[in-house]
Amino acid sequence: MIERLFTNALLPDGTPADLAASGGRFVGIGNDLVAGEGTERVDLGGRLVLPGFVDGHIHLDKSFFGEPWQPHRPAASLRDRLAAEKAMLADVRPAAVRADVLIAQAASLGTVAMRSHVDVDATTGLSHLNAVMAMREKWRESMDIELVAFPQAGILTCPGTADILDAAIREGAEVVGGIDPEGMDGNSDGHLDVVFGIAERHGAKIDIHLHEAGLPGIAQLHRIAARTLALGMAGRVTVSHAYALGDVDQPALDSIARALADAGVAIMTNAPGDRAFPPILRLREHGVRLFAGNDNIRDAWWPYGNGDMLQRAMLIGYRSGFYTDEHLGVALGMATTESARALGLENRELTVGAEATFVALPALNAAAAVAAPPSERLVFRRGKAADPARA
Repeated sequence: MIERLFTNALLPDGTPADLAASGGRFVGIGNDLVAGEGTERVDLGGRLVLPGFVDGHIHLDKSFFGEPWQPHRPAASLRDRLAAEKAMLADVRPAAVRADVLIAQAASLGTVAMRSHVDVDATTGLSHLNAVMAMREKWRESMDIELVAFPQAGILTCPGTADILDAAIREGAEVVGGIDPEGMDGNSDGHLDVVFGIAERHGAKIDIHLHEAGLPGIAQLHRIAARTLALGMAGRVTVSHAYALGDVDQPALDSIARALADAGVAIMTNAPGDRAFPPILRLREHGVRLFAGNDNIRDAWWPYGNGDMLQRAMLIGYRSGFYTDEHLGVALGMATTESARALGLENRELTVGAEATFVALPALNAAAAVAAPPSERLVFRRGKAADPARA
């Protein structure tokens, strides 16, 4: 029996169709669906339906979203930036409150899952992690949240952080984070020994921030790919940002692309506005999985962002020079199905048998939605209308 029939919808290619849901899953998609007497009908009014958005990289504990406006403070170095961040965070509401506000904002715009990096170090301890974990529990029915234990200040240069990372995974974080093994710690092998060692002990995933540029950054990617391949961790390792991929010539790019694809290492990008970033289409040609996230949202690192992953898809397309419908669809996939796969979520496509979680919005097709993201959104989770104002 069809529990709920969504009528008068447009599929991503602009084709009119109805969608039937039962037990929280799609049981039919097409124009000849027959509903029974007890079926609830929901008229979508000609709106476009898209898979729910998945934010593959966000920092819930850092954001000032919902706080009074915080003017950006310039910093001369990364260490200065970290000091400014700690000072600014001391003047706003607790991490749990701010995370709650940002989750609600993202949910209202159609995000249904996210991977949040959360700062852990010898001074912060697990306080940020515990705060975000509490909000994850609050939002469990509305938002799938995977947590990364993120050593923002480095590992080896911040004594005690390796033990805190291990404790964070035991506490409930699913992913071990890392950051610029050479740039932050001056010891690539030592840094990666800690990250991969913890992941191997606990069966955790890995997500490493890599801002290191040019050929040194490419060398780091080769190290990460080699370790991933040796440990059989295909599909469980991500490198976030990987700016170096946008810095090098074609032969160097093709070489590392083959290594990443062979090892099953994914790349996350938010298409930052101030520098080169991974060439998406070329990497995809080699079989590298790429996905998207918002990264920082109105925090000490930059003042931009509102949590909208459809807008992020637009920015990725804009910065990548994507003009065709096909390429705009690539950008959308990075914010939906590709992000879902990278996070290990079950099938999130608009197909029979998949979870009936989707966004409905006024647009003629998916390409049009990416090119000019509409602000109006209807969000449905497991076949029911979601209330983004409440967990």
